[in-house]
Amino acid sequence: MKVMIVGAGKLGYKLAEAMNNEDIDVTLVDVNSKTLERINNHLDVLTIAANGIQIGVLKELDIETYDLLIAETDGDETNTLICSLAKRIGCKRTIARIRNPEFTDQLDFVKSEMGIDYIINPDLTTAIEIERYLLKNYNFHSGDFASGKVSMIDFNIRNTKDFVGKKIEELDGLDGLLITAISRDGNLIIPNGSTCLRENDVIYVIGRSYNIDKLGERVRINVNKKDIKRAMILGGGKIGYYLAKRLSASNVNVTIVEQDKKRCQYLSEKLDNALVIHGDGTDINLLEEEDLSAMDAFIGATGYDEENLLMTLVAKQSGVSKAIAKISRPSYINIIDKLDLDVAFNPVNITASNILKFIRGGKVVSVSFLLGGKGEVTEVIASEGLPIIGKPISELRLPKGIIIGAIVHNGNVIIPDGNSIIYPNDRIIVFSLESDIPTLKKLINPRKGGIFSELWGSH
Repeated sequence: MKVMIVGAGKLGYKLAEAMNNEDIDVTLVDVNSKTLERINNHLDVLTIAANGIQIGVLKELDIETYDLLIAETDGDETNTLICSLAKRIGCKRTIARIRNPEFTDQLDFVKSEMGIDYIINPDLTTAIEIERYLLKNYNFHSGDFASGKVSMIDFNIRNTKDFVGKKIEELDGLDGLLITAISRDGNLIIPNGSTCLRENDVIYVIGRSYNIDKLGERVRINVNKKDIKRAMILGGGKIGYYLAKRLSASNVNVTIVEQDKKRCQYLSEKLDNALVIHGDGTDINLLEEEDLSAMDAFIGATGYDEENLLMTLVAKQSGVSKAIAKISRPSYINIIDKLDLDVAFNPVNITASNILKFIRGGKVVSVSFLLGGKGEVTEVIASEGLPIIGKPISELRLPKGIIIGAIVHNGNVIIPDGNSIIYPNDRIIVFSLESDIPTLKKLINPRKGGIFSELWGSH
């Protein structure tokens, strides 16, 4: 598969990195040659210093031979035009990043008229993820799969004496649950029964949603189950705007603190049910005047990661139930679990996950990154042609970096063991380390017998 990415920003780099792991031929186009030079030092991709909006450049690069073009420059209009030109010249499919709220109500028209196959809005997508987390009736970070039948949580075991120092096979009370991954010192581990848990390990647990709730109660990470009625958002940018609009529609009283006066005026005009405060969100006195301690949720959503992390910690110390930070720098991923935050959302990772889901297509239901991309959780509907159908998992001889965490068969959730069998149309939730993502891709998009016949043949 050949993919061209126009724009070498954070999202462009993340996508190129993820596709690099999947053996996709990637061409990265950007006007900044220094940025491309830095990327060349880390990724095995073709980089072109050029302006992707120029028809001559697209033709010279033989855009008609590409399966996909992704336009994610800083300009919505530029991205739209690049996709339109590429499609007219012969590129098979196109994806455009469009962020302006003014375009939200006319995306279908833009797609049909401009020849765009998929539009991604990182700010709106991130706001939806934050809203989903906030409006849940518990206080741990959870991902839902199989239409809510299966849940996954991750939490630091430092305060859970029943876990620290024990092998996984020695743990009690995990019936119907599976520890699928461990984050330790910035690395991701796919464990087995003999893996010993250490203090400050972050474990990822999957199971039936009911059992996950019971585990949350046991390890005391969802003691406070009050609904979100009041929320404070630090930063009135696009994420703050989208989030405030969605929360207000769910009858949450929203307060936005924004430093730019013109932006405050814009927000006041666009958001009828939100209170917009013009001021410095890092001013503790201002936050206290706006009754920070009485808030049920605080979201740090400015353009500065440090500011978001610091003020979210302040909110947590003030007694706010759910404290969330938006972060963009990959280097901060490893310290998040050591801070007293509920969760941090990275718009780049969320966006890249959605684009990968679109690219893989077919039976892929969702893709989620673990630890900034060092692993993946993928939900797939098992199709008739896969060699995994009708065989016990123990006979599949999967690589150590891939584990099937759950199977949903006829609406029933199964936490599999070696004897479990996958049938056509079962939903399977698969965990994979970054190094095994090429194998995962072959698993969910088999060709010529697929990965499993290759594995069987190698044994």
